[in-house]
Amino acid sequence: MLSIRRKISIITLIIILLGGCFFYTYNKVYYSKGTANSPKNISIEKGDNALVVGQKLSEAGVISGKYYFAIYLWTSNELHSIVAGVYEFRQGMQIPEVMRIVTGGEVVEMRVKITFPEGWTARDMSDRLSANNLSGADFLRLAKSPDGSLKEAYPFLKELPVGATLEGYLFPDTYYFSKEVTAAEIIKKMLDNFSAKVVARIKNDFDGQKKSLFELVTMASVVEGEVKNDSDRKIVAGLFWNRIENQMPLQSDATLEYALGTNKIQHSIAETKTDSPYNTYQNKGLPPGPVSNPGLASILAALNPQKSEYVYFLSDPKTGKTVFAKTFQEHVANKVKYGL
Repeated sequence: MLSIRRKISIITLIIILLGGCFFYTYNKVYYSKGTANSPKNISIEKGDNALVVGQKLSEAGVISGKYYFAIYLWTSNELHSIVAGVYEFRQGMQIPEVMRIVTGGEVVEMRVKITFPEGWTARDMSDRLSANNLSGADFLRLAKSPDGSLKEAYPFLKELPVGATLEGYLFPDTYYFSKEVTAAEIIKKMLDNFSAKVVARIKNDFDGQKKSLFELVTMASVVEGEVKNDSDRKIVAGLFWNRIENQMPLQSDATLEYALGTNKIQHSIAETKTDSPYNTYQNKGLPPGPVSNPGLASILAALNPQKSEYVYFLSDPKTGKTVFAKTFQEHVANKVKYGL
C-alpha cells in the first residue's frame, strides 16, 4: 500500500499538472496570436460551425488554433452566434477580439471579390478590374510606369532595371477591394502580398544565389506560362536554366505570346521570327522582364530547379501533360505523335 506521504506527492503532482494544463490552455485561448503578418480577408459561410470557422482562421494565421477558438466561444455562450459574411482581420489579433468581430457581424462593407489567376499579365488584371467597375485603366498605367517611391517602400523593387514595369510582382491571389479603392491602393495591396508570400518565403533559400530576384521572377513567369504541374515546373525550370548556361535560346512560346499579345498552343515559323526582345526563339537568355505574374509554385521551381537530362519538351494539346525529350530527334517524334 502507498504511504500517506506517497499519496500526497502523487495528488500534488496531479494538481500541478492539471494547473499547468489549465494555465497553458487559458493563455492560448485568451492571449495567443496568429502568425499572419498582413491583414487577412476570411469568408464565413452560412452554416459554418465554430470548428470550421476556427480552421479557416487558423489556416490563414489569424489565430493560433481552431480548438482554442471553439473553447472561447463555448465558455462565452457564443457557439451559435457566428454571423456569415466576409471579414477582415489585422495581424496580431487575439481570440476574444476575433470572436467579437464574427459574432457581431462586423462584415467588410461594400467589398468586391477579385481573383487573379497565376500567370495573368497586368493587362489581364486590368481588364478584370474594369469588368468589376474598378479603376483598371489607372491600374495598368501605374503598373506599366510605377512611381519611384515604390522602390523606397518595397526594397525588393530596387533592383528593377530602368523602365521596368511591375509585371511579375503583382501577386496573383483573391483580393477584397472596396468599391472606392484607388489603383495605387490595389497595387500596394498586391505588392504587400508579394512581400509576405514570396519574399518572406524564399529569403533563406535565396541568400547566396547568384541570380537576382528580378531574374528569378522573370524565369518563373516563363515557367508559369509553359507548364501547370508543380513537378514538371521544376524540371522545365532546370531545363531552361541549363539552356541559358549552354548559350541556347529558350524558345519559349510563353515569351512569344507576350510579344504578340496572343494565346496559342503553337506558333507558326513566321511568328517565331517576330522582331521583339521578348522573342526567345530569336534572342538568347531571359526576356527583358517577366511575361506574367507567376504564382509561388513557379517561383519556387525557378529557385530550386530539378536537374535532368532533358533538353526539349512539349505539352499534349489534349491533356496538357508535359512530354520531355533528351534529343532533338526524340522531340521531333513527340511532335508528330501529339499532332504538333
